[in-house]
Amino acid sequence: MNKKKIGILIAAFMAVCGNSFGQSASSLRINEVLVNNKENFQDDYGKHEAWIEIFNTSFATVDIRNCYLTNDKRVLDKNLSAPERSAMMYPIPKGDVLTKIPPRQHLLFWADNEPKRGNFHLSFELDSIGPNWIALYDANGTTLIDSITVPANLPVDCSYGLVIDGVKESGWAVMGIDNRYVTPSTNNKTLDSNEKIDGFKTKDPFGIGMAIMAMLVVFCGLILLYIAFKIVGGIGLKIAKRNAMRAHGIEDKKEAKEKAIGTESGEVFAAIAMALHEYQDNVHDIEDTILTINKVKRNYSPWSSKIYTLRQTPHK
Repeated sequence: MNKKKIGILIAAFMAVCGNSFGQSASSLRINEVLVNNKENFQDDYGKHEAWIEIFNTSFATVDIRNCYLTNDKRVLDKNLSAPERSAMMYPIPKGDVLTKIPPRQHLLFWADNEPKRGNFHLSFELDSIGPNWIALYDANGTTLIDSITVPANLPVDCSYGLVIDGVKESGWAVMGIDNRYVTPSTNNKTLDSNEKIDGFKTKDPFGIGMAIMAMLVVFCGLILLYIAFKIVGGIGLKIAKRNAMRAHGIEDKKEAKEKAIGTESGEVFAAIAMALHEYQDNVHDIEDTILTINKVKRNYSPWSSKIYTLRQTPHK
């Protein structure tokens, strides 16, 4: 195997490895938190519990398995070993296909201190009154991926989330007030109106401008189609005349015009094409003037005749 082939194999291997390991848990962000849930989103047991939303900021699927979630600030002690720190956090189990977060999508965890209820039920609860520090750690238990501090005394059924999903620079806001919606497992920024449409409605309330614009677009399209067909038809006619002149061995355009070369009507070409089609497919009938009558043969049996089943009336 030469050096060129070896180089291609190495490049392909590196590309596969890059695609396999290029995306990691470092692209995950804590996106929204609700600490005081009274009548908001319910979990899979129908309970109103506090929840934490994780957002995948990358454009590839990221598996959050083996990562850790915690609200215990003791894990910030740098003197702790990885096992000691991991014991203070909730390890997200592996083997669940739902831990794979699709690109630019969300995953919800329930902070209800009921880990036996499922993989997405955490081993700790959130304080509904005081502030809450929440952190997401990588699978090694020491690398901090993201952390936030939820302020105290949030209104009931109101969440604390990023204004734009996964973008820390957009800032945090209280969702559920001031025309902001609580959005578990969906985008934090939702648009319920369109500024351009609203402005157009204000400037043209009766739709007259829209109607005129639509008709102009339609008529301009028709005019462009007419011009295009006219140009294409003219080019096709010139090509047909040139081919007709070549077939007759004429090169002078004046002579071709005098002999009406290439000026045959479309009906002539249609008739010729139909005749050639019928001739090649053998659909013509050379016996269309012959009338053939064949005798219909039927099996006859005297036992099936009705006259043999009738009794004769005796004469006196």
